Amino acid sequence: MANQNVLVSGKYYHIYNRGINGEDLFRNERDYEHFLFLYSKFIEPIAETYSWVLMPNHFHLLVRIKENIVYKYSRVDFPNDEDFNAVKWETVPIQKEIVSDNAKSPEAYLHFSHLFNAYAKNHNIVSNRHGNIFERPFKRREIDNEVYLKNVVIYIHNNPVHHGFCEHPMEYPWSSYLSCVSVKPTKLFREAVMGWFDDEANFQYMHNGKLEVEAIEQWLEI
Repeated sequence: MANQNVLVSGKYYHIYNRGINGEDLFRNERDYEHFLFLYSKFIEPIAETYSWVLMPNHFHLLVRIKENIVYKYSRVDFPNDEDFNAVKWETVPIQKEIVSDNAKSPEAYLHFSHLFNAYAKNHNIVSNRHGNIFERPFKRREIDNEVYLKNVVIYIHNNPVHHGFCEHPMEYPWSSYLSCVSVKPTKLFREAVMGWFDDEANFQYMHNGKLEVEAIEQWLEI
């Protein structure tokens, strides 16, 4: 794929990676929760999330890179006594904030790198190991039409089924499927996802159908 360091604003991407040499990335509940905590810190400021799944040795994400944002600390009205480390990853829309001439726009690719590096550092400390834990560079595929957006959502949610961890996406706790069919508040862009499927009934119906996994993986170059 051309220019691995670019994630273009306004574009949808399927992002995925796995443990180096097939090693497990997530071994227990704490690992899953810590990855999601870091994801919230590094990725939510620069991307909208539409679906995700964390498997023991790999993960899949469907995101859209945000447009017209700058770092919160580059606002001209930002208080000098704020704790820089507490807010340095936060972003704000350009059109809703007064920003200085040297306002800093985030590089989405670097945010993903920070996520993976932070998780790997903690993983190695806990595991008493060193070195990479992810394959590099992380993989991504631009999704440029609604048909593929729907197929990728279904593929991501059915990944645990495909790998034999459960019989239905509802049974797997580490994916966005449960958030999609819930009424609880969520940071997931649930309404947009349901819009692609028309309604929740059709969303569930299409997740129950047969999925051409090999064809999708071939297209995604997995």
